Amino acid sequence: MSRPPVVGLLAALALVACKPDGRTASPEHPAVNPAAFPAHWPASFALGRPATAGEIAAWDIDARPDGAGLPPGRGTVAEGEGIYRQRCAACHGATGTEGPNDRLVGREPGDSFPFGVSQANRARQTIGSFWPYAPTVYDYINRTMPQNAPGSLSASEVYAVTAYLLHLNGLVPQDAVMDATTLPAVVMPSRDRFVPDDRTGGPVVR
Repeated sequence: MSRPPVVGLLAALALVACKPDGRTASPEHPAVNPAAFPAHWPASFALGRPATAGEIAAWDIDARPDGAGLPPGRGTVAEGEGIYRQRCAACHGATGTEGPNDRLVGREPGDSFPFGVSQANRARQTIGSFWPYAPTVYDYINRTMPQNAPGSLSASEVYAVTAYLLHLNGLVPQDAVMDATTLPAVVMPSRDRFVPDDRTGGPVVR
């Protein structure tokens, strides 16, 4: 068997360079020279500036399960119906059940909660059958909806859409008005079916 020319073999080896982690260097991942980095990183890179109180407040918009963080404003079921038809129905259907995106409306008979059973028998996870806290319905809509323009609804519009969806799920009456006081008072069917994740270094939930 003939052997490859020594010169050709050495030339091929010369083209191979390895990065410190052992991967072969390439134009996309060039070899790293450890000497190019300082021995100690500086305490600060002097980039940016501290955020102002106003800038922090603009991003501090989350609403907690107990209603803390809900802003001023109010919305009715009737107002929410109009907003839903204009801003939400294209993705979730005229009645919140048709899609093409997630189904929002639907209750289980007797408010059963069979989410630990097989996928084939699992209940749909709608606002009415799964969501544990009404204020977090507001929070989710406020931060992420509508999908093509998240954050574009006013606080009162979000309250109204939330009221309408709760009404479609049979959780509030037609004349309901949702605000920072009434929304936390809505008891969701699944409220007591969730437990805090209070694990401290292990898989057991106390």
